[in-house]
Amino acid sequence: MKSELRLEPSQPWYGSIGSRLWLVIGGPVFAQLLGSAFNIWYNFAYVQPLLSPAQLATFWHTVKVFNLLFYPAGVGLWVWVGLSLQQPCHQLEANQPIAPERLLQARQRVINLPWWGTFIAGSIWLLCIPIFLLALAQAPGELNPRLFSDLPISFVISALIATTHSFFIVELLSQRLLYPILFREARPDKIPGAFPLSLRWRGIFLAFCGGVCPIASLLLLTLAPHATETRDSWFAIAVGGLGIAFSLSSAWMVGQLVVEPIKEIQQVATAVAEGNLNVRIGLLRADEFGPLIHDFNHMIEELQEKQILQETFGRHVGEQAAIKILQRDPSLGGIEQELTVMFADLRNFTQRCTLEPPEKIVSMLNLFLKDMVEIVEQRHGGMVNKFLGDGFMALFGIGEHPVHHSVQAVAAAQDMLEKLREINADLENKGRSPLKMGIGIHTGVAVVGSIGSNRRLEYTAIGDTVNVAARVEALTKQVGETLLLTAATRQALPLDILTEQLPPQWVKGQPSPLNIYRIQLL
Repeated sequence: MKSELRLEPSQPWYGSIGSRLWLVIGGPVFAQLLGSAFNIWYNFAYVQPLLSPAQLATFWHTVKVFNLLFYPAGVGLWVWVGLSLQQPCHQLEANQPIAPERLLQARQRVINLPWWGTFIAGSIWLLCIPIFLLALAQAPGELNPRLFSDLPISFVISALIATTHSFFIVELLSQRLLYPILFREARPDKIPGAFPLSLRWRGIFLAFCGGVCPIASLLLLTLAPHATETRDSWFAIAVGGLGIAFSLSSAWMVGQLVVEPIKEIQQVATAVAEGNLNVRIGLLRADEFGPLIHDFNHMIEELQEKQILQETFGRHVGEQAAIKILQRDPSLGGIEQELTVMFADLRNFTQRCTLEPPEKIVSMLNLFLKDMVEIVEQRHGGMVNKFLGDGFMALFGIGEHPVHHSVQAVAAAQDMLEKLREINADLENKGRSPLKMGIGIHTGVAVVGSIGSNRRLEYTAIGDTVNVAARVEALTKQVGETLLLTAATRQALPLDILTEQLPPQWVKGQPSPLNIYRIQLL
């Protein structure tokens, strides 16, 4: 069996379980910091001018309290969720037994990990809206009505920017670092209780974080009049730059999460088209790519099995027969066709089997048949149709050939006898007795086609022509010749092939004696 090649992502240099988990846990930090930077700038530019000194003091006091209480709680919950995968990952890495329900829970969690991060971070971002509005409402003085729009907008846009990017970062890192450990013997797309993001919603999320959020911010600047146009201009430039940066990062993540599987499928398809059936796609995906990758790999496995079947089938029944059967040639249904049938058989081989070890007998027989099959099929365009113990049946005239099939058969028989002399010379040098062979050839009309049941078919020829060829081969023992032809074969040969007629012989199944010939030696 050939070794199987798999197109897999490059192996990371960070191999330990702990390193991988902390990279996944720390992945969203950058996106959250960018969201916070956007929020702080927005609040400085547009929320702070709406506050009185007392309200501003309350605002900054709320910021400190919120950051000291809620952010550590959210970070602690996120770290706990991530580290809950550490023990099952260690057990799988060390090939230790793990409870099925524990393993299922870990697999569900790693697929849902981006949702966990989105829920924790999004909850904290959205919790800012009521907390800050309630805190400002307790401050002295009347609140500016615009606070009820500008303040929520700042938190919502910041949350969308931070959480969407965090989602894709966690998803990408989980697939690269944790999936290969947790899904060695399972398919991520078959895990119940998991909720992978579909390709459609992934596109919508990316549009939000890379386009909708920055553009919405710019539209708000246009719709809401503010005090200083210079500040608005700089803020618009900053929002535009942030939108460009996020769009570029979104494009890169799209390339990793969407384009990369398509590229690998294309590479595998090209390899399969070139005849390499040992390649597989090694990506592990829980979304729509999961079933696609599995079905694609399954298709290649079936093609590989069919290739093995074809190669094995060809070795058993002949390459030409295998090609015809697998291509479902219409003629396989059974047609009458003129052809030349050859039967070849080793004489007294059964008796020889009782005198020599089985391994020597099998080795010698395989060597003999290998050489004879090569002569029939490779040199003279015939087809070895059946192996008959220590002999075989060959058909000439199945495929196209520049010379008549009777000439093919006679030329093949002569080369076979010449090869037998070489084999016998080698056997005599080793002190072993030589082989003797009889060959019978007959030309006529036979029914050629695929015969058998719908589960197993055999491409062969049947009819009186086949029976006569078998009888002629049996006559070689009676008349003491190694090669005999019938009159039908002799008439189909050109005049330059000299033959000599022998006395007619009675054979079973024929109403009259059979005229037989031998090749006349010059």
